[in-house]
Amino acid sequence: MYSDVLVLNKSFYAIQVTSWQRAITLVYLDHASVIDEEYRTYSFEDWQHLSKMIKEHPAGFVRTPTFKIAIPEVIALKFYDRLPTTDVKFTRRNLYEYYGHKCCYCGKKFPTSELNLDHVVPRSRGGKTCWTNIVTACIRCNLKKGNKTPTEAGMKLLIKPSKPKWHGSIPLVFRTPFKLRSSWQRFIDTIYWNGELEQE
Repeated sequence: MYSDVLVLNKSFYAIQVTSWQRAITLVYLDHASVIDEEYRTYSFEDWQHLSKMIKEHPAGFVRTPTFKIAIPEVIALKFYDRLPTTDVKFTRRNLYEYYGHKCCYCGKKFPTSELNLDHVVPRSRGGKTCWTNIVTACIRCNLKKGNKTPTEAGMKLLIKPSKPKWHGSIPLVFRTPFKLRSSWQRFIDTIYWNGELEQE
């Protein structure tokens, strides 16, 4: 049984995706409530009772010798109102996504297998491995640049290295591989419409 559960904070903002086992445990311990698409909340006992009347459920059921309970698709924590940290993790996946799978030197898009990470200032010259010194580069441009600075190699950075800003929880939540459920859409839309816009 493989069923992911969307976790909301108590303000109904998506903060992460968890396993069905963890979700049911949180509801059983009264640390979270099950949420349906109409924003109704259910305790463990309420959800267990409702499960008796449900014949089919998209996420399936957990069955014990004495009862069955539907696996929730969305839960909301009762005591947590913060959003996740606003720092985007410095990972290979996030670097590729941040630069749109493009080579920052020639500007062309490539599959992941044809991209490398390049130190703009080479490590041998004291260049650091950080957001502001790492870019994605195609194999051809990476070999051409070698252990030189872009200026020394006669190359120009079309996309400057920078640290991404994370506006809300959804971009990181959906970078992990899982199946996006239709029942999550309403809560994703809530983030889209109610999230604070950046002022210029």
